[in-house]
Amino acid sequence: MEFIIARPEHLEDMWRITLDAKAQLKGLGLDQWQKGYPSREIWEQDFVNQTGILAVEDGKVLAACAYLTSHDPSYTTIDGVWLTGDIRAYGSLHRVCVAQEAKGQGVVGKLFAHACDLARAAGLPSVRIDTHPGNRPMARALEKAGFVVCGTIILKGGAEDGDLRAAYEKLV
Repeated sequence: MEFIIARPEHLEDMWRITLDAKAQLKGLGLDQWQKGYPSREIWEQDFVNQTGILAVEDGKVLAACAYLTSHDPSYTTIDGVWLTGDIRAYGSLHRVCVAQEAKGQGVVGKLFAHACDLARAAGLPSVRIDTHPGNRPMARALEKAGFVVCGTIILKGGAEDGDLRAAYEKLV
């Protein structure tokens, strides 16, 4: 498996994986990703920013996410405590989704490890991520990968503005 920067020619695969993830979340009874986020336009902006990361094997897209190193306003206030305290330098993962046919194969764990490698190489102390408090499959994957739940946050901006999320961090 290799990790590459997403390009426009990957959009259809990314969108298919995103729609599958949205359907799975809806099937779990969660409102996460049910309000128009993530959209095709957001993935297209990731092409411009070169923040979209894909896990690819034999030319097939197995997972997609966005990896950012810019400060996330949603992470400024936490009901809890970040492992690294109130710093503004960290990697963060967003829009993590895995293809149906790749679930249960350890792909997301490898994606998390790759993000931690990117943060470490950039001299960042940690990687942060958030998910719906009821998203047990993602919570299990995060905990298995060594992420620690630090508290809850309220999303700022976008289609899910004001929604509660469980906040995780992993020291790298």
